[in-house]
Amino acid sequence: MAATLVGPVNVSPGLPGGNRAALNVTAATVIKATAGICVSVAVVVAGSTVGTVNDVATTGGAAATNQFGTVPNSVNTYTFNWPCGTGIVVVPGTGQTLAVSFA
Repeated sequence: MAATLVGPVNVSPGLPGGNRAALNVTAATVIKATAGICVSVAVVVAGSTVGTVNDVATTGGAAATNQFGTVPNSVNTYTFNWPCGTGIVVVPGTGQTLAVSFA
């Protein structure tokens, strides 16, 4: 039986761990320019400042008003499982290298 999605954001169900990845993200990057799910962000290189994840379709549009998470400047994997209605943009902190799992 197909799952019925209910909520304010219209997104398609993705795989639990994400079915796509963006690796070696070192600058503000559009991970997905359409609705999707930001599953997790792995900090590969910690850097000196925190990064952000935003529900927006362009890097120029990334702002506090569409930010849904912070990426600490500590090597680890951070789970979000956040449904994004517009798109997924990741803005690494200074010196950070990130890997993003999404659907």
